[in-house]
Amino acid sequence: MSIFNNITNPGDKQAIRMTNQKSFPFEATLEKLEAIVERMEQGDMSLEESLKAFEQGIQLTRSCQKALVEAEQQVKVLVQENGQLQTSEFAVSDDE
Repeated sequence: MSIFNNITNPGDKQAIRMTNQKSFPFEATLEKLEAIVERMEQGDMSLEESLKAFEQGIQLTRSCQKALVEAEQQVKVLVQENGQLQTSEFAVSDDE
């Protein structure tokens, strides 16, 4: 059974619940989203399947966005020094 089949069950609200957990599985969620995109790009899905996959993709995207916002807020808290927010640039690798 593929990752795609696991996340397209109509009653599966895993993407929404994942953000409520202490440790959000960001990479796994992103992989699921990529699998949905790949499957949709193949063009062999019915309209109903495409709509369900699109809905799942939106839920996964929102969960990832929420996790990123929370991580950004956490980083801001961690870099505060003497009541002042100290910002610094960091390079993001395109290798990942």
